[in-house]
Amino acid sequence: MNIIVCVKQVPDTTEVRIHPVKGTLIREGIPSIMNPDDKAGLEAALRLKDEMGAHVSVITMGPRQADEVLREALAMGADKAYLISDPEFSGSDTWATSSTIAAAITKLEYDLVITGRQAIDGDTAQVGPEIAEHLNIPHISYCEELKIDGDEVVVKRQFEDRYQILSVSMPALITALGELNEPRYMTPGGIFDAYREKEITLWTRPDIPIKDENIGLKGSPTRVAKTNPKLLKQPGTKIETGVDESVQFIMEKLKEKFIL
Repeated sequence: MNIIVCVKQVPDTTEVRIHPVKGTLIREGIPSIMNPDDKAGLEAALRLKDEMGAHVSVITMGPRQADEVLREALAMGADKAYLISDPEFSGSDTWATSSTIAAAITKLEYDLVITGRQAIDGDTAQVGPEIAEHLNIPHISYCEELKIDGDEVVVKRQFEDRYQILSVSMPALITALGELNEPRYMTPGGIFDAYREKEITLWTRPDIPIKDENIGLKGSPTRVAKTNPKLLKQPGTKIETGVDESVQFIMEKLKEKFIL
């Protein structure tokens, strides 16, 4: 059984900077982590590897520094890692991203593709289902439990007030929730192998079988009209006076805000 897990490197900070012209995230110089939902999807694949001997490949698209999350995935137990990286892919929206990743996946053998539900730096929850549509395979989203039954994958799909039990024939794609499991830690031996023994396959523009009109900023139909970074909450004022003075202070502040 061959499993492909799509992971993403995301900013580990609330201090997000926006490019003033392109309207895209500036990622250089910002600490990064593996997207939590993707990490849960990776753990699900690794558990299937432990149970069934599945072969697990991880794939990501991003700048060269994104190889850090691939090294982490290898250290956790993944078998192969692929990095899609080229300046021509920069600025991709969900359409261009899913088109590029799907084209890359066609170069590999797979029975099951696992992605996270959504990335914490975008929250669109679009890329996983779009990859499935590009590959013309069925998909199930919002997975909180997963098992394999013969040639089918059985999923407990979460809703706000209920759940569904769904099964689908493979090849298929599922999107994982962070609640799916508790991801394992990297092992010392795994870290050594990830950095000394295992290699990451780099795919650039010539390696991806996709038309130019579907990649990068020029292949992205989404246009950012305006971006307003979230303002940080200002620190409050501590009042160390008597009751009457404190009440008077609060009343004055409410009047300043036109609340009273």
